Amino acid sequence: MMNKINREIVVKLAAVVMLAVLIVGAYLAKPDLFATIWFLATSGDINGTIEYLRSFGAWAVVISIVIDIIINMVGFLPSIFISTANGIVFGIGPGIVISWFAETVGVILSFILMRTVLRSSAEELIKKSNMLQKIDEFSGASGFKMMLFARTLPYFPSGIITALGAVSRISLKDYIMANFLGKLPSTALEVVVGYDVVNYQENLLRLTLVVVGVTFTYGLLWWYNKRRLVNGQPN
Repeated sequence: MMNKINREIVVKLAAVVMLAVLIVGAYLAKPDLFATIWFLATSGDINGTIEYLRSFGAWAVVISIVIDIIINMVGFLPSIFISTANGIVFGIGPGIVISWFAETVGVILSFILMRTVLRSSAEELIKKSNMLQKIDEFSGASGFKMMLFARTLPYFPSGIITALGAVSRISLKDYIMANFLGKLPSTALEVVVGYDVVNYQENLLRLTLVVVGVTFTYGLLWWYNKRRLVNGQPN
């Protein structure tokens, strides 16, 4: 038990140090970076994001990762603009890998910080409610599966999922694994769809097939889970 606590402390300290290095390093290298991120995210300027990344030349990958990590740490800013730009600037394959890595690192750092701040307060609230206690216990036993499914949902607000995870009983290890696995399909979908929307004249057929396929798949999963709940079967 003590070794587990020590490991989590080391991970939390490493996350704080990484965050501090990221923020300070980004500011020293590019003082206007944070203002630019805010503008691009709130305006949804895809073309502006593409040109901004290309202006860094060989450093474009690093800048993209930094932007994506910050966006996913904040939680309430959309990441679709940077995912789409990654697909256009670096190509679909590399764009998926870059976006997947950066988004996953971002939500893990955000989770660690949120849990450090929010979990103790949440526990006091949970103790006062039988319903919340049951949900909390369930999130500990099935937290990995719940988080894995939640992260596969494309375009769902990242901050909400991270906050729910932070106040639940899911372990740090399960959260990290669920995000690395779950973020891959959702990020890949965002990059491909974003790429095809920008280049819709050449990729209209693929865009249509992807949208129909994803809608059908998630509709089927929703129906299947609803049926299991109605029949009283566990997830």
